[in-house]
Amino acid sequence: MALIPATILTGFLGSGKTTLLKRVLSEAHGQKIAVIENEFGEENIDSDILVTESKEQIIQMSNGCICCTIREDLRDTLQLLAAKKRKGLLDFDRVVIETTGLADPGPVAQTFFMDDEIAETYLLDSIITLVDAKHAASQLNDRQEARRQVGFADQIFISKTDLVAQDETDALIHRLKHMNPRAPQRPVHFGEVALKEVFDLRGFNLNAKLDIDPDFLKEEDDHDHAHHDHEHGEACDHPSHAHESHGHHHHHDDDVKSFVFRSDRAFDAAKLEDFLGAIVNIYGPKMLRYKGVLNMQGTERKVIFQGVHQLMGSDLGPPWGPDEKKTNKMVFIGIDLPKDIFLQGLEQCLI
Repeated sequence: MALIPATILTGFLGSGKTTLLKRVLSEAHGQKIAVIENEFGEENIDSDILVTESKEQIIQMSNGCICCTIREDLRDTLQLLAAKKRKGLLDFDRVVIETTGLADPGPVAQTFFMDDEIAETYLLDSIITLVDAKHAASQLNDRQEARRQVGFADQIFISKTDLVAQDETDALIHRLKHMNPRAPQRPVHFGEVALKEVFDLRGFNLNAKLDIDPDFLKEEDDHDHAHHDHEHGEACDHPSHAHESHGHHHHHDDDVKSFVFRSDRAFDAAKLEDFLGAIVNIYGPKMLRYKGVLNMQGTERKVIFQGVHQLMGSDLGPPWGPDEKKTNKMVFIGIDLPKDIFLQGLEQCLI
């Protein structure tokens, strides 16, 4: 049986997850989707589009989709759905897990890698995060859960942009980009979004493509050369940022940040493995997502690696092209990670 793709849908309370889900479920796309909801979500989906009001845990919908509420562990729910599919009792092509607005998507993602039975049945496709433009500034300032949700994302949808001024949206996009340069951002209006932007994003695929916003890298370069990549300290009168008016957006000093390591020298595989093992041991819980395309001594192929928290995997990718520059490029997204320790340590693993 082919692996069943799974998508994790996350976002803070009121960001529009249920609106997006309703749209995805009610569209005539011919796909049968099983939705797993954390029961204490702010709004249950079933009141609008379910066929019947029922106390059943799994409910069939009019368009062939399935809705299911977690009453026990996510792992048990996934196993139950897979068992029913194997027996021909349920028919679905993919799974969407809607987390509660206060959830950390990390443990949900880890379920797909830590449990052999789940890993042999499902393929985690991506984590999609919805951000509410109207309330994002205060949520990101005040709630670490909201910042973590951004850090984990493979795709960010920004809702309610029609309720705020364009410069507020621009500032939000800039802030999110500093937290997570990997995730493309897109405004959505009432959940109207093409399915191809929601499914089969392959965010957890180990492949040779490392998507980091090119403008983000350019901006980081400008900073490095000018040696003024300053963080806001105590003196910064932060939400208003009065000193932003000179055309250079300084970003909020969020605890969820990203940084990039690049080098044209090859890595020593043993040294790198030791170093990555050590930092994952120490900082794993604070490392949200990390990914890289590596030039490793002793192989003519790219080495692709990625991880979530303490779970890290690597794979041989395609060969380097004849005219391709062999460059290491790694991005780390995490909570208060000591950038200098990471960058110096990685530097010491080079040949």
